[in-house]
Amino acid sequence: MEQIGITIKERRKELGINQQELADLAAVGINSLVAIERGKGNPSMKTLLRILDVLGLEIKLSRVSRIP
Repeated sequence: MEQIGITIKERRKELGINQQELADLAAVGINSLVAIERGKGNPSMKTLLRILDVLGLEIKLSRVSRIP
């Protein structure tokens, strides 16, 4: 979660918007956004996707091979 938070914060700054603006645009609480950016939050997938959508980001899942 920490890397996701760092990426969200960096992208927000690239776009020149503050935390309150992003929280408003994504319809999430400011405290939730701050926690996510610090890598301390545990957002629902819906909340995370709303934030990423506002920022023009996406999550990419890939299968990991596990060798016993």
